[in-house]
Amino acid sequence: MTARLLALPLMIAGLAMAGAAALAADASPVGVWKTPEDRGLIRIYECGPALCGRIIGSDTLNANPGLKDAANKDASLRGRPLKDLQLMSGFKGGPKTWKDGRIYRPQDGGTYKGSLELVDAGKLKLTGCAAPLLCQSQVWTRVK
Repeated sequence: MTARLLALPLMIAGLAMAGAAALAADASPVGVWKTPEDRGLIRIYECGPALCGRIIGSDTLNANPGLKDAANKDASLRGRPLKDLQLMSGFKGGPKTWKDGRIYRPQDGGTYKGSLELVDAGKLKLTGCAAPLLCQSQVWTRVK
C-alpha cells in the first residue's frame, strides 16, 4: 500500500511534466505580439516556409492612423502607410528559434538581419543586428 501511495505523486508529477512539454512543443510564434516600444502590435504569420510579421497597431497609430513610412531610406517608399506594413520576413527554423530573417525598423528606416526565440508560449525574443557584433534585442509579449 505504501508503494502505491508513493507511486501516485510520481505519476502525477510525470503527467504534469508531459503536459508542460506538450504545451511547449505546440507553442508557436504565430499570433499577435505587443512590443515594449510604443506598445506596437505585430501579427506574426506563416508566409510559405518562413515567418513574417506586419504592424497592426500601436499607441502612435491609434493617435494618428494615417502615419506614413517617413524614415524609409528609399524615398519612393516614404508615402506607404505604417498600418499593415510588413516589417519581418524570411524567418526560418523552429520549433524554438528562427533565424536568417529580415527586420525593418520604421523608426530609423533600417533593415536588419534578425532572429526570433520563443522564450515560452507568452514571450518572444526578437534580435536585430546591424553587424555581427552590433545587435539589439527586445522581448515581446503575446496578446493572442
